Order: sequence, then structure tokens, then C-alpha cells
Amino acid sequence: MRSLLTAAAISLAFTLFLTPVFLRLFRRWGWGQVIRTPEDVHNPSHGAKRGTPTMGGTIFIAGSLVGYFIGTYAGSNPPTLSGLLVIWMMVGFGLVGFIDDFMKVRRQNSLGLSGWRKVTGQVVVVVVFGILALNFPNEWNQTAASPYVSLFRDIPVLSFMAFGAVIGWILYLVWISFIGVAASNSVNVSDGLDGLAAGSAIFVTSALALIAFWQFKQPCDLDALESGLQAACYHTRDPFDLAIIASSFIGALVGFLWWNAPKAQVFMGDVGSMSIGGVIAALAILTRTEILLAVIAGVYVVASGSVILQRLYFKLTRGKRLFLMSPLHHHLEMRGWPEITIVVRMWIIAGLLALTGVGLFYVEWLVRT
Repeated sequence: MRSLLTAAAISLAFTLFLTPVFLRLFRRWGWGQVIRTPEDVHNPSHGAKRGTPTMGGTIFIAGSLVGYFIGTYAGSNPPTLSGLLVIWMMVGFGLVGFIDDFMKVRRQNSLGLSGWRKVTGQVVVVVVFGILALNFPNEWNQTAASPYVSLFRDIPVLSFMAFGAVIGWILYLVWISFIGVAASNSVNVSDGLDGLAAGSAIFVTSALALIAFWQFKQPCDLDALESGLQAACYHTRDPFDLAIIASSFIGALVGFLWWNAPKAQVFMGDVGSMSIGGVIAALAILTRTEILLAVIAGVYVVASGSVILQRLYFKLTRGKRLFLMSPLHHHLEMRGWPEITIVVRMWIIAGLLALTGVGLFYVEWLVRT
């Protein structure tokens, strides 16, 4: 517990108290938000946000790293492969987003990396993650990830390796690449209003942290065998370390939200939204809750889903629109909802969906016991 609390407290203090220092540097470097030209802006009030410091995701990435490493040291829990893999996804996706943000700031327009270049960068990060996660077993022959599709735990009948080693590896890498890219871009799509993506991420990551900690308390060890609870135990590798990095990330997000809440004094940028997606995807894969993530992170599914529905409807009806504008939160803006109302209500939805996911996870455990 010392590691968990220390990691969360240090990362919280880092982003809460040091963000103003970073903002002064960002202003000096010219890292200001680029807004589209007035005639293209869907909401004129967004024009006032021009020049607000952006790329704030670098702050909570740094805070998460500091909190995690201090927390593991303070609690005498050395970093594990699983924790480092989450960091890899956070930093790797964050780097892709940083390049995109930097190009926008330097060119002073809203065009950064093309969509396919973003996806390519994300896939490269996920493939490296996937290869490392399915190798290097520990002393109990556990790997960080598994070659199965998972819901609450691995689904035995859905094994990629049933198709052979080569095809199995390809299917496995395609699957986790889909999870990583979908999670990252869904968070990115939701990052359109002050505090929406960061606040929602706190609920989502908290749910995954709670799941990881529960798996730590229910390991498949000798006690589980003797107590007859072997059917309900979890084969997750390094669940406590996953809970530590998740707690550190939560603390960093809470401190950042202090400055990002409406009216935001800093934006996270793509470096922030993509890194959030990377952490969420990594935690879901490593805790064996890949499909359950669609419920836990349902608020992001709604955001990206509204964009997909808008485009499909536009093509099928040859020019008609399902929403006034997608994603959904911009549709609500155009319906006259105040920004703060939309953000808070989305936080409520995010909390309810995250709680629902944890509840389903716990019910599955109760059924097995």
C-alpha cells in the first residue's frame, strides 16, 4: 500500500504544484493552442482559447514517471516488466502525439501528422509492446500478456495460437494494435472541451487500477488451491505493479485537471490524449479485460462512435447529418448546452460506466466462487 499511496501522492503534487512552472516555459517556447480560422470554428467561443498553452500532456506524463519510480522505491517494490510496458505505451503514444502537436504549433495551423502517419506510429509502438508482453516469462512461466481474447479473464476457446504460431502471432498483434489505436484515437476525439478527456480518464483508469489490485489480492497460488478458489483466481502477472503505475497516472491526471478544468489554463494536446489511450489500452491488455474495456471506457466509445455514425449516415443519405456536428459533445454545444454542463455530465456518465465495468468484473468473480 505504501507504494500505491506514495506514487499517487507524488504524481499529484508534481502536476498540481509544478504545472504553473511548465506553463511559463510553454509560453516562452510559443506552445500555444492553434484554433482553426473563425469561419471554420463550430463554436465562436472557442476562438477565445487561441494561444492557451498546449502539449500539457507532457506534464502528467512526467508526473506519472516521477510518482511511479519514487513509489516503487519507497515501497521496496522494484519496477516489473508489466509496469514498464504500460510506461512504454504511455510514452510511445505520447511521442506520436507530441510530434503532431509540435507540427501544428510550428506551422501555426491545425494540420499536423496525417491520419495514417499517426496510426502507423501507434501501430509501431503497440507491436513492440505486444512482442515484449508475450515473451520473457517470469519464474512461474507467466507472460505479461496472453495469446487469448479476454473479457474478465482469458477466454480459453479464443486462442490466437490455435491457428498456428505464425498466423497466431499475426492475429494477436492485429488484435492488440486495434485495441491500442482505437483507445488512443477515441480519447483523442473526446478531447474537445476543457477537462472532458482528463476527467473521464480518471474514472476509467481508477476502474482498471481497482481491477489490478483485486487481481493482486486473488492470485493463483498455493492458498487459492488449498481454499478451493482456484477457479476464481487470476493469472495476471505483476498486478500490484500495474496498480502502482495506474495510481501514479491517476494522481498526475487529478493534479493536471486542476489547471485543465473549465476554463482551462492549459490543454493536454494530442501528446496527452494519445498517452491516456496508451495507458488505458495497456492496462486492459495486461489485466485481461480487453472486451470489458468497451464498458469501462464507454464514454470514449460514445465519442468515437458518434463520429463513425455521422460519417456512415452522411454517406448513406448522400449528404444528410445525424448530428449537428460530431463528436457528440460538439453536437450538444450546438444545441445550446453550456460547456461546463456537457463536461460534468460526461464525467457522470464516465463514472457510471466505469463503475458498471467494475461491478460486472466482481459479479463474474462471485459466480466462480
